[in-house]
Amino acid sequence: MNRKEVFEQVSDMEEQIGQLYQQLGDLKTHLSELLEENHRLAHENHHLRQRLDQSIEETAGRDEQGKTTEQRTVDNIGEGYDNLARLYEEGFHICNVHFGSPRQNEDCLFCLSFLNKTKD
Repeated sequence: MNRKEVFEQVSDMEEQIGQLYQQLGDLKTHLSELLEENHRLAHENHHLRQRLDQSIEETAGRDEQGKTTEQRTVDNIGEGYDNLARLYEEGFHICNVHFGSPRQNEDCLFCLSFLNKTKD
């Protein structure tokens, strides 16, 4: 092997190392994004579980008060609307298009349409 071939091999290896370094950087960025999303979803899941537990406790407390089935049904309709409105105010979609996903600090026309339709 002459010097030119050795130099070319070293240059090729250097280029391959550069490409691997770029791929490693891309993977690191993607992993960081996944970890952030996982943390956000875990936090959201924890919050929703607390809300569910609270809702279950409230429902159990109301059922023990001896209301009739008809009264509970009327209360649940109003309560359902209130829960959806509260979820929307907390920053989550309540429309059938993006239900449960976080809003990006902007109003959703589908959600607002749904809220207005259920008020009537």
